[in-house]
Amino acid sequence: MEYGIRELSELAGVSARTLRYYDEIGLLKPQYVSDAGYRYYGETEVALLQQILFYRERGFELKRIRQIVYREDFDIVNALEEHLLELEEQREHVESLIRTVKQTIRQAKGECRMSDMEKFEVFKEKIVQENEEKYGKELREKYGDEEMDASNKKLLNMSEADYERFRNLGQEIRTGLKECVNANVKPDSEEAKRIVILHKEWLEMTWKQYTPEAHKGVAKMYICDERFKAYYDAEVPGCANLLEQAVRCWADKI
Repeated sequence: MEYGIRELSELAGVSARTLRYYDEIGLLKPQYVSDAGYRYYGETEVALLQQILFYRERGFELKRIRQIVYREDFDIVNALEEHLLELEEQREHVESLIRTVKQTIRQAKGECRMSDMEKFEVFKEKIVQENEEKYGKELREKYGDEEMDASNKKLLNMSEADYERFRNLGQEIRTGLKECVNANVKPDSEEAKRIVILHKEWLEMTWKQYTPEAHKGVAKMYICDERFKAYYDAEVPGCANLLEQAVRCWADKI
């Protein structure tokens, strides 16, 4: 079946302006454009638009979506299975949140007791799950299953205070890196050294054993793997590079 841009807009629940923008950036081209300048879309474009919207729901940026859907080996069935797995995991997380909220309400009413660890377990489980999904394969290949399992266990067993410190450290590191890059701070500066010390503390909260060599190895991954690099460079490009250079400079001295 063939759709004009207004028809596809109504069918998919996206604006015609959005479809025109997708065309402009090469994300979703129409099947053809009439002599009068009207865009028309066929079954292939409809299927592709559905994939784009699935990836958008999962939080992917348009640039990343374009890279995925136009790969030579892109397969819609595989993509759908991946979407399904992601959605099922999201459902499990939401159900865990609901159970935690219900149990907390019961505790507030005096109907049960709830340990501090139980209050934050669902949030820590989410971090472990996301880390495994994004980086698990590479980290397990580099450091082994035993190290990864031990790291996950340390995170899950964190107390309320430790968990809060862990999260605050992560934020403080990212904020410090952005400020340093914007101020053109050098890797061998005292400001960069402070960030490396914070990063070391952050790593030690989940690592079985810290070594400067391992610290430098992880920092190198931040610039070699685009996913790690994007995490630190999301707002200010250059943060991952600064962290890697600073760790090389200071890891053996702190």
